[in-house]
Amino acid sequence: MMRVLPVIDILDGQVVRGVGGRRDEYRPIVSSLVAGSDPLEVAAALRRVCGPSSLYVADLDAILHRKPHVELYRQLAALGPVLVDAGVQDVTDAMTVADSGAEVIAGLETVPDNSGLRRIVKAVGTDRVVFSVDLRRGRSLGGPGWPNAPLAVAEEVLETGIQRLIVLDLADVGSHTGGSTADLCREIRRRWPTARVIAGGGVRGRDDLACWEQIGVEGVLVASALHEGRITAADISEAAKERGCEGARA
Repeated sequence: MMRVLPVIDILDGQVVRGVGGRRDEYRPIVSSLVAGSDPLEVAAALRRVCGPSSLYVADLDAILHRKPHVELYRQLAALGPVLVDAGVQDVTDAMTVADSGAEVIAGLETVPDNSGLRRIVKAVGTDRVVFSVDLRRGRSLGGPGWPNAPLAVAEEVLETGIQRLIVLDLADVGSHTGGSTADLCREIRRRWPTARVIAGGGVRGRDDLACWEQIGVEGVLVASALHEGRITAADISEAAKERGCEGARA
């Protein structure tokens, strides 16, 4: 069953609205679900809509300034499953996240190469690491230690034993594009049927969720559509019922 994974982007300790990956333009979130931009309050509001699905946290203070909000990770992990992108570069970074109780997102943008990823996997375990194939307008954000082609990146990552991939194009984030990575996600699913794929960026509403489900992704990252009320708890519950999961949430 495909899940809706709510997203919070944290900058200067507040939840911000991400648009197009232009991080210098991110501003505190304005939401129909909750007043203010406190991470714990926003996370609670999103969980009320999406149910027990994992929360995705992009800690931009860690990614940009190497200042992770470790206590926040602990607090969020105590309330439910959480995936954290803290700009992990090495084993020390990964263990900081893992020790908080969160699952570790190892991103193409920050992990320097495949050998570094293998060290992280050995230290943390394949079941605690999710790899994010980070793109901008379809182009890899990986450094020289990675292949340029996203499919080649996916192949190298899956060979480490990791089975969960996030496919995220930053240009789609908050941009109401519907998501530009459908073909890439579809091809990953075709080549590696056991890979578990989470798509991210640009979801506009329930129709987009239906399209992603047809592709066979395990989950979809959603933020703006939830805060703006274009995807509601009723939408998620109704979609679950249509899949034969009466009373369930995605």
